Amino acid sequence: MRGLNGAHAVVGLMAGLLLPCMTAVAQIDLTGDWVALYHEDAPERLPGPALGDYLELPINDAARMRADSYHPNRISAVQEYQCRPHGGDYSMRGLSVPMRVWEEFDPDTQQLVAIRTRMAWMEMERTIYMDGRPHPPEYARHTWQGFSTGVWEGNTLKTTTTHFKPSYLRRNGMPRSSQATLTEVWVRHGNYLTVLTYIDDPAFLTEPLVRTSNWALEPNAQMRPNSCTPAPEVPAPEGTVPHVMPGENPFILEFSELFGVPLEAARGGAQTLYPEYRMTMGEVPPAPQCSRYCICTGLGSCPE
Repeated sequence: MRGLNGAHAVVGLMAGLLLPCMTAVAQIDLTGDWVALYHEDAPERLPGPALGDYLELPINDAARMRADSYHPNRISAVQEYQCRPHGGDYSMRGLSVPMRVWEEFDPDTQQLVAIRTRMAWMEMERTIYMDGRPHPPEYARHTWQGFSTGVWEGNTLKTTTTHFKPSYLRRNGMPRSSQATLTEVWVRHGNYLTVLTYIDDPAFLTEPLVRTSNWALEPNAQMRPNSCTPAPEVPAPEGTVPHVMPGENPFILEFSELFGVPLEAARGGAQTLYPEYRMTMGEVPPAPQCSRYCICTGLGSCPE
């Protein structure tokens, strides 16, 4: 018995010594410069979505009304909007490349303290704390990038972000509130990175919004300074905030008519995300001849 106990003790000691090494091996290196791949939803993410395009969004009536009242001149007429960065939940989805990822270690213990990211657009920087610290209370300061913590689950990084300033789910006025929680799963496959996101927003979503984005490692990518100086872009009296009153947006039908999408589907909602919804649509008229994004999905190569 004594011999068995001694053997068990040795095995336990070896396991305790090897566990940190095994954990380190299970984790994966995410550092480097990455460029986004826009094969998913490129027209929405690059030139920007059409007004009234709420496809794939599990939104409620409050979100729909907010988006319906949005006017595209708001960014030009309101100087405070011109240099506004993306929210942390959108910064990796919009036109923000390249992205730099690096790690910060405690100089004494060499334990990983944080993973940090920097986006080229508006020089957005984000810190993902990896040292087990808790999220601050609800009344703590809210920022564009929010407060992020992360944990390793094998070779997958899982992050949780709260304390966002209000921002947008899409750049057509679709809102995202300060109550939102962002959960991400980062997975690296060789020189490719996939980031899966879940956005819970009790103010504007009826269920989580799930999206993915993909990146390719680019050792030669260059991160240049990005400056933005607000300036009057359109003639408008000081204090003007362009908007549209409820029920008076003249552009709501444009997306539906241009792409032949039934208006009810274009208005979004969780029910429109599932295959069963097709059974409720009845006879759908044939789509019109394609006139936008027919042979391209990029930004500069798409003829209007």
